[in-house]
Amino acid sequence: MNAVLPRFLKSTYRKEPLISVLITMGAIDALIGGLNDSWSLFAFGLGTTGIALAFKLWRFQQRRSLPEEPVVLQHYLPSRSSSAPLPMLSISKKKPPL
Repeated sequence: MNAVLPRFLKSTYRKEPLISVLITMGAIDALIGGLNDSWSLFAFGLGTTGIALAFKLWRFQQRRSLPEEPVVLQHYLPSRSSSAPLPMLSISKKKPPL
């Protein structure tokens, strides 16, 4: 459990940093407001967290509804060379003159 939670948090923050920051900020505001009997801060924190979660859900649903486009591979070199192949080099077995 200890290794799973940090990995999950890191992957979530990397995918959508703005939404993750808003959720964290709202949760902390709600926690501080709830502990200090500041109901306006508590309500603001819950509202911020709720709006961020709703926005995250909305973006998730939009991402699913888009049709997948086929991946087009871009080749930088032609499949066949336009020039003739180079001749094979042969090693002469004669000794060079001294």
